[in-house]
Amino acid sequence: MKEKLFDKFAELFGNADGARFYFSPGRVNLIGEHTDYNGGHVFPCALTLGTYGAARRRDDRKLHFYSMNLDSFGIVEASLDDLTNKKAYNWANYPLGVVWAFAEKGYKLDQGFDMVIWGNIPNGSGLSSSASLEVLTGVILTDLFGITDLTMTDLALIGQYSENNFNGCNCGIMDQFAVAMGKKDNAIFLDTSTLKYEYAPIKLKDAKIIITNSKVKHSLVDSAYNDRRRECAEALAELQAGVEIDSLGDLTPEEFESHKSLIKDPVRLKRAKHAVYENQRTIDAVSALKEGNIERFGELMNQSHISLRDDYEVSCEEIDILVDLAWKIPGVIGSRITGGGFGGCTVSIVKNDAVDTFIETIGEAYKEKVGHEAEFYTVDIGDGASRLDG
Repeated sequence: MKEKLFDKFAELFGNADGARFYFSPGRVNLIGEHTDYNGGHVFPCALTLGTYGAARRRDDRKLHFYSMNLDSFGIVEASLDDLTNKKAYNWANYPLGVVWAFAEKGYKLDQGFDMVIWGNIPNGSGLSSSASLEVLTGVILTDLFGITDLTMTDLALIGQYSENNFNGCNCGIMDQFAVAMGKKDNAIFLDTSTLKYEYAPIKLKDAKIIITNSKVKHSLVDSAYNDRRRECAEALAELQAGVEIDSLGDLTPEEFESHKSLIKDPVRLKRAKHAVYENQRTIDAVSALKEGNIERFGELMNQSHISLRDDYEVSCEEIDILVDLAWKIPGVIGSRITGGGFGGCTVSIVKNDAVDTFIETIGEAYKEKVGHEAEFYTVDIGDGASRLDG
């Protein structure tokens, strides 16, 4: 991959002398969906799929971004003197937003840079291509410009800040945190209200994690995601009239049941119920994993999907078809929607001897029902973002 990137870099910018090589993963969330902006727990892991980058400082104030996945945009040129989101920049608004966020946090660059990327995270799949690109840019900036006082957690927070304030998607911290802090063969049990976290080994002796891409694209900047955030915030405000809490994640299911009459709107009630119960499911799932009870983990994944489908209403017909098909296959331990929703992917834990049946059966039935093919990725859990060549 390095050779391909550096050849393209040299073709675009004259040579690749002094360019450096970087990688930033995608992520999948095993359980704990739409809890990260509700002060709850999440359980994501970094993938070995991700975004590769080559970058080098410039002597002037120009910023050049090029994606080998989106050749038609050519080189997107911006300037340190005008860090604003422009429609014409398209995908490059993500790395540009990170440059802007660095400046907002007091790290103003005095020179520009050239950057070429190539990624193997499917676009619009919900595996966090945007967070991968944001954290990649953060790692590149700290490395190229010798910024030594920012931790990987800081880079995750800067990525989230740029996506919230530069790109207009009110996302929580989970995606950027998982991308920045990933650890091979471990998922991250993260309390999003405190950013306390622990690594939990994922030891699947005789099973694999399979991601199934519905090939239905979604855009998280779209209103439905921000609607869910607003509905949860309104439900929280209603609950706070009668109970002292800072977030929905502060409530146990029992406490929620005894105070839920404070929420006056049935839609807000469903949204809040999901946030509270999903947080508890995530805590229970990690306990089950530590006890080696992978079947219980799978049951909780299935319950998570039902809640996301019925209470949070972020699934869609194609995703529900994938999950329903998975649940019927012997050897599927658990299957659910993952990511922001409205399309994207499912994540399933499948016993090794059922993997071929899983891919074949779902592949055929999905195409018949939906009219287009799904894509399957048997994934490995990898490390977080870093420079790869020294």
